Amino acid sequence: MCLAVPMKITEITGQWGIAELAGVRQRVNLQLLEQASLNSYVLIHAGFAIQEMKETEALEILEMLSGIDAAEADTAKG
Repeated sequence: MCLAVPMKITEITGQWGIAELAGVRQRVNLQLLEQASLNSYVLIHAGFAIQEMKETEALEILEMLSGIDAAEADTAKG
């Protein structure tokens, strides 16, 4: 299963950027986007920014992923 995760672009240098989520920073390749914008949210898959998205959409997806994580933790507790 493949999963792309929304992250916020905090730095841009040429075709490379730094994306951040929950304090975790990752170097990402931006060449698949026409133009990446600083402080925008993008979907990251395998180290590549594959799509820019609205902040509201990104936060909604992150909230859903957090809910899945919490449900798995509850299931693991028994």
